[in-house]
Amino acid sequence: MSCKCFGLFDSFNKRHNLDQEKQAQEFATDNIRLFSYNSLRSATSDFHPSNRIGGGGFGVVYRGVLRDGTQVAIKRLSTESKQGSREFVTEINMISNIRHPNLVELIGCCAEDNHRILVYEYMENNSLASVLLGSKSKYIALDWPRRVAICLGAASGLAFLHYEAEPHIVHRDIKASNILLDKDFHPKIGDFGLAKLFPDNVTHISTRVAGTVGYLAPEYAVLGQLTKKADVYSFGVVLLEIISGRSSSKAAFGEELMLLVEWTWKLREEERLLEIVDPEMTTYPEDEVLRFIKVALFCTQAAAHQRPNMKQVVDMLSKDVHLNEKILTEPGVYRGHSSKHLGIGSSSSSSSKTKGKPSVDPSSSTNIMSSHSITQMLPR
Repeated sequence: MSCKCFGLFDSFNKRHNLDQEKQAQEFATDNIRLFSYNSLRSATSDFHPSNRIGGGGFGVVYRGVLRDGTQVAIKRLSTESKQGSREFVTEINMISNIRHPNLVELIGCCAEDNHRILVYEYMENNSLASVLLGSKSKYIALDWPRRVAICLGAASGLAFLHYEAEPHIVHRDIKASNILLDKDFHPKIGDFGLAKLFPDNVTHISTRVAGTVGYLAPEYAVLGQLTKKADVYSFGVVLLEIISGRSSSKAAFGEELMLLVEWTWKLREEERLLEIVDPEMTTYPEDEVLRFIKVALFCTQAAAHQRPNMKQVVDMLSKDVHLNEKILTEPGVYRGHSSKHLGIGSSSSSSSKTKGKPSVDPSSSTNIMSSHSITQMLPR
């Protein structure tokens, strides 16, 4: 490549970084604090490894203490990753304007030079993945009432994103490591770097596939067709992880090396569903646990339109409803490629409006539950 080309490329990158820095500063002055790089370096003891509390494909998360004594979580995005830069602006766009008890609060950011850093409220118990699915040294015993509270809280946060946030938001990366837990184990959904705005006037968004194998809805993973039901599928997988204490992305079950949802379905067919329950949980109400497992199976059905929406999921988990198992179908699964984290590919995205004959509304659901106090859920 000629020197001239290098110069043009460098000029483009500088302009791109300046645009992102300007965007971040505009957001910060309106809704969140703008931190200097030196203040965050000081808060983390120069990003010392002992303060590292997590990490992913786009960066590392550190525990930090601000000058006023406030504990925070500081996510330092990779300076080499263009995707990390996109994630930075996306995250600020998505959550700087919304507040909910079950969504992690974004406190501020830093967009100084080539540094891209996000500052969140600190969650004392890290993530669901760390507490329940991680190493034995970090494992914390969770009784059934605490697991119920985590399920309900995460479901409420996701329902808020889908139906109350304006415009609506599809998270795209619901998984155990993105369900964070505060000192009282109250759950909060975090990491909105892959999230997409989802206007009401579209049936789906065609986009590059991004997320984590083991949680990906098959229609999204294979076709790139994103709807709210992709989040519902991922949430169903997380439900099974909470009940079983087993990781969907790391473990295989039985001689056939099945995924967690496949194994659950096999146990249902053999009328042995309670065998999925975490052996560390010695006492629990069998009927309620069975209902939660069945809700997870409804969420992970192969056909997206047969899954409930998140408002229905909240009702199905919070109320003693009768689930219509006759319409329950086998889960869909996507085994993925060798890479466990997807997100590499063309970044072009488009929204598809309904054309021609009416199509199935991806937010609708068939009648899946009934009780004395709840009418049956009908398509929208």
